[in-house]
Amino acid sequence: MPQLGQHGRMPAAPLPDDLGPRFRVAEALAAGVPAGRLRAGDLAAPFHGVRSVPGALLPIGLQIEPGGVPRGDREAEHLRRAWAYAAVATEHVFFSHVTAAIAYGLPLPPLLLFGRDIDAAVCAPRRLPRGRGVRGHQVKPSQVRVVADEHTGLRLTDPATTWATIASALNDPYDLVAAGDAVVRQWRRDQPLATIEDLQRAVCSGRRVGVPAMRAALPLIRTRSASRPETHCRLTLVDAGLPEPHLNFDVYVGGIRLGCVDLAYPRWRIAIEYEGEHHLLDPEQWARDIRRYERLAAAGWLVVRVTKPELFGDRRTFVSRVRAAITARS
Repeated sequence: MPQLGQHGRMPAAPLPDDLGPRFRVAEALAAGVPAGRLRAGDLAAPFHGVRSVPGALLPIGLQIEPGGVPRGDREAEHLRRAWAYAAVATEHVFFSHVTAAIAYGLPLPPLLLFGRDIDAAVCAPRRLPRGRGVRGHQVKPSQVRVVADEHTGLRLTDPATTWATIASALNDPYDLVAAGDAVVRQWRRDQPLATIEDLQRAVCSGRRVGVPAMRAALPLIRTRSASRPETHCRLTLVDAGLPEPHLNFDVYVGGIRLGCVDLAYPRWRIAIEYEGEHHLLDPEQWARDIRRYERLAAAGWLVVRVTKPELFGDRRTFVSRVRAAITARS
């Protein structure tokens, strides 16, 4: 006798294995799946004509950033929706703006992802994509380069174009610089996603929303910044009139490497370290940090540690601490 499910209902019939965790409705019907089965509660309908299996394992490129860091929950969910939409998108559709930025692992302010529809685009004169959950864009062919991204399996605007398209979505100029830093970063990376020259070409390719902000950001972009907080630290200090610090600076004493610090003023032996949540939640990382700080202190270095509330709230305290450290050592 058939077994009832958890709520006293018959379990849904299994789907053909070759449909996978997301599929087109037309594809399932052609495989002989009854229409009623596609309305069962164990399937989600993220977009018209698409079904997906909630909780199914995502392709690894949607779970892990290109640098090997696990994606945040919101980022992975956003890419899950883009991946589902790709099943019904025409061959002319590609992902741009915030969706492409997430795929490349560019740092974005967390609030930008709340309730964000996926960004899908086409080149003019084709009609822009429409539908629930989709933010459609129509772009000029001369202003875009589209690539088949091997990491995510999605068609994306290339990294330089992506940086140019997100300028309209980023309200804080520091965040636009941070995204640019991530695109051109060379530190601990085989090669950057793009070069500063690539960013300049994207800005000069024609009229875009946010061009003045991009032109202001370009001279501030650096190749050794490893995170959004590091960029915010650097720009905060420079805008306060302090010297620009070195980024991800290796400290050597007597030929022995004591460690790498986020930002540094070697002249005064001052290191600046951003203490994110991961430092506090990972006991091993916390222990490594303490040992590194002890080595630096023993070698005469002063470590200024800055926390998230101090950096992304009222930054005056952070600036005054660094200014006082420089004054004391000058």
